[in-house]
Amino acid sequence: MSTSTSINVSEMFYSIQGEGTRAGMPCVFVRLQGCKLRCTWCDTPYALDHRVKGLDVSVEDVVAYARENRCSFVEFTGGEPLEQVNVFPMIRELCDQGFLVAIETGGHVSIADVDDRAIAIIDVKCPDSKMSSLNYPENMKLLRTHDEVKFVIASRNDYEFARQMIIDHALESRVAAVLMSCVFNTVEFVDLVTWILEDKLNVRFQLQMHKFVWSPETRGV
Repeated sequence: MSTSTSINVSEMFYSIQGEGTRAGMPCVFVRLQGCKLRCTWCDTPYALDHRVKGLDVSVEDVVAYARENRCSFVEFTGGEPLEQVNVFPMIRELCDQGFLVAIETGGHVSIADVDDRAIAIIDVKCPDSKMSSLNYPENMKLLRTHDEVKFVIASRNDYEFARQMIIDHALESRVAAVLMSCVFNTVEFVDLVTWILEDKLNVRFQLQMHKFVWSPETRGV
């Protein structure tokens, strides 16, 4: 195993995946510290400031922690994981070692350098996040068939933005899943489900499972 430069990590923990096509699966989460975005609904504000020094984590640390927990699924999240360049070789090495690797990214950083074996989950920012102007359009062209695209919905306007993105980029037929979820305690679940069904969108409605298993404010889950 080669030794790679460490990354600045807010927290690393073992839990269940709460979202996406692998919801409910045990997963090792590596939450990187720092993010350029300031989404109005961000639920991890403690991981935004790049100036905060967290844990120095190497690929060896991730592998040891995953093996300790007998877990073959690793997800990099944030913050924004792709803002730290050292994460790219770490992703590649974990893939080399047979781990299933996913990266949840805010969509403002190119996924071009993400290993083809890893799963990019692009959280496209809708207007109510106040960050939609920072979406990186080229990412829509870089999507692979095993990637996922997520929209977090805070209003009907957000939904209509997401629907148009899905149509404009033919996302229903190009990626493994298009995900839609509500900003917690902002949009009624039944309203978003109703809109999806009325428009006959081929998307996956999702709940943030971890916020129902634990209190929504609980960290490290």
